[in-house]
Amino acid sequence: QVQLVESGGGLVQPGGSLRLSCAASGSNFDWYAIGWFRQAPGKEREAVSYISSRSDKIYYLDSVKDRFIISRDNSKDTATLEMNSLKPEDTAVYYCAAGPVGHISWSVEQVYNYWGRGTQVTVSS
Repeated sequence: QVQLVESGGGLVQPGGSLRLSCAASGSNFDWYAIGWFRQAPGKEREAVSYISSRSDKIYYLDSVKDRFIISRDNSKDTATLEMNSLKPEDTAVYYCAAGPVGHISWSVEQVYNYWGRGTQVTVSS
């Protein structure tokens, strides 16, 4: 079992930055890939980024490439999503998820076993 807790969300102006953290507790964090998802009001949840258990595979949603950076520190059981040049359309609840997910299925939320409760990100002037 892995418990995940997101933090770092908030209100930021367009063009600003936020750093989301995902803290894991339980066991075997380093076994699992980490995915970041988001859900905007009235929209389906979508995959934003993925990092494999050893950080050797990383993927991004096209609309966040070159703006977001995903990383993890297995020694601290944490994962991070650094978000730069934020846009109003990035407004959403952001979730981290963990599971034995191969990189081919990185954007499929059903294959992730563990989920955090989410953190709100609002980009507005």
